[in-house]
Amino acid sequence: MTASDPAATTSLPIGTDADLAWVRQRVRQFAAGLGFGLIQQTKLVTAASELARNTLVHGGGGRVEITALADGPRRGIRLAFRDTGPGIGDVELAMTDGYSSACGLGLGLGGAKRLVDEFTLDSRPGQGAVVTVVVWVAGVPAARAGSG
Repeated sequence: MTASDPAATTSLPIGTDADLAWVRQRVRQFAAGLGFGLIQQTKLVTAASELARNTLVHGGGGRVEITALADGPRRGIRLAFRDTGPGIGDVELAMTDGYSSACGLGLGLGGAKRLVDEFTLDSRPGQGAVVTVVVWVAGVPAARAGSG
């Protein structure tokens, strides 16, 4: 898949720590190819890293689907992290800032949500989880009043 082909989706396995590094690399490549700036790339890769780790650690592994998006002139990227693990028993608690079920200092689901434009979580106990995020390429910031 290339960033210029918005209909294509790439699916990557998440089953080992090495897969986590590969997911981060591929997400950064896609974001750069779509025209994301360095700060946006970093935010997206940070969120992807947290969600991929959650997929591995809490979901027992799974997959991420990376899709380039086009909506008129807008370009973006959708990441869907899927696992078939135990699911999230208390979604509201899991979304709470500072909450960690792994005694870690990770960003958490709430932190990942703040780094993206759109965030959805679908989980049922015993049926795994799907976390989907979307980020749109930010336009060039407008000049500040009085600058010039």
